[in-house]
Amino acid sequence: MKLLVPVKRVIDYNVKPRVKADGTGVDLANVKMSMNPFDEIAVEEALRLKEKGVATEVIAVSIGPAKAQETLRTALAMGADRAILIESDAEVEPLGVAKLLAKVAAEEAPGMVILGKQAIDDDSNQTGQMLAALLGWGQGTFASKVEVSGDAVAVTREVDGGLETVSLKLPAIVTTDLRLNEPRYASLPNIMKAKSKPLAQKKPEDYGVDITPRLTTLKVEEPPKRSAGIKVADVDELVAKLKALGVAA
Repeated sequence: MKLLVPVKRVIDYNVKPRVKADGTGVDLANVKMSMNPFDEIAVEEALRLKEKGVATEVIAVSIGPAKAQETLRTALAMGADRAILIESDAEVEPLGVAKLLAKVAAEEAPGMVILGKQAIDDDSNQTGQMLAALLGWGQGTFASKVEVSGDAVAVTREVDGGLETVSLKLPAIVTTDLRLNEPRYASLPNIMKAKSKPLAQKKPEDYGVDITPRLTTLKVEEPPKRSAGIKVADVDELVAKLKALGVAA
């Protein structure tokens, strides 16, 4: 079966984001960009399933500017077979992304869509769930283990009380969590091979999807700075200060 893996180009997780002076958004000028870390985990899981003989093809897809080709080439260098870029310079909201992915899924007919549980730029955690609703497929979110058997997939997911395992009939949607795997590094030969792998370029209009934003960002601001802590000489002084704050009786 085919595996469809959506990936997103985001600010590298090692970079501290800077807010624009006018508060309209995050400054992306001269900032290192990379693949969303949760999506890297999704690509790795898809490749492992292919190596186990469960899947025959891994297709990476991204929705974003032309520079998102770099992100797709990273996925191809990791081992994906081909890629699709749906090019848009406008910011595409989760619902728009889900609608586009639903169209791609209808064309490609994958047995499973594996994607990161959320993107680290907007932290929406919505696309996977919306995609499952649009397609009418079962969903296993926050996956820490994925096991495919026949026409079903068992997804162990992290919940507040511990771990929960759900069985989904294929085709299905799986969103990945941090503890699912450790993504591989792309080797130099594979990076070179990735340059010749097929990368199709599309537009949202090709799929007949309206990606007009439904939300308006009013203001973006940095979180307030934490106040400095204080040191106390001994336990008695600590208790006295806690009493003064009304914390200790």
